[in-house]
Amino acid sequence: MTMKIPRAVICDVYGTLLEVGPAPADAEQRWQGLCRRLLGIEAPRSWSDHQEALRSEVRRVRSLAQAGGVAVPEVVWDDVVGAVLPAFASLPPADRDAFQLEQAGLNHQVRVCPGAGAVLSRWKAEGVLLGIASNAQPYSEAELQRELATEGLTMELFDGELSFWSWRHGFSKPDPHVFRVLDVRLRRRGIDPSTVWMMGDRLDNDIAPARALGWGTWHLSKSPGTNPGGDWDAVAACWWGGGNG
Repeated sequence: MTMKIPRAVICDVYGTLLEVGPAPADAEQRWQGLCRRLLGIEAPRSWSDHQEALRSEVRRVRSLAQAGGVAVPEVVWDDVVGAVLPAFASLPPADRDAFQLEQAGLNHQVRVCPGAGAVLSRWKAEGVLLGIASNAQPYSEAELQRELATEGLTMELFDGELSFWSWRHGFSKPDPHVFRVLDVRLRRRGIDPSTVWMMGDRLDNDIAPARALGWGTWHLSKSPGTNPGGDWDAVAACWWGGGNG
């Protein structure tokens, strides 16, 4: 089938725009080098122990936020890392950003999902408004910007007002307020929910809360759990009745 072109498409990032691969095999060596190069110290703990310390701090901060009434809290990642690694807190902002981006690359490797760039470019050329709804940190924006550049694309693809980055708001998906914020902004532009599509790889974080507002949804998965769904080539075939070229 060929679907009607939407007026707006909101995209998740990890697993939707960016394919997430495993950590690099030499993560421990990179971690040690990162601490020496940017912090000027020997790593105080192994990479695996550092990861566990970060997870423990995230659990602590989220528990406090939930006790204060935030249903699905987002953490301030600089504060989390600074609590676990005090030397990080003394870095200038640009060096903190560089550290965070490299640290993220020790957890995973990312690239633009095959076919995504071509679909996004075609939507943009046809006047579709593009936005983001992502549980993310500042380094996530940097990762997306870096990987889009490999396909000759920029973050200007996405409308800033229609982009929800959880780190900027203090709460995250699947809190329905994420989608209500975007829904209000879309309605202010005269865009009816029935003409908005959410592209996401998770049924709980992306598909269910978007559908609750009357948005269309696409489950970005090779084995979609809801219809319509599929990978980016399937998106192109469904919207234009063929490839995305």
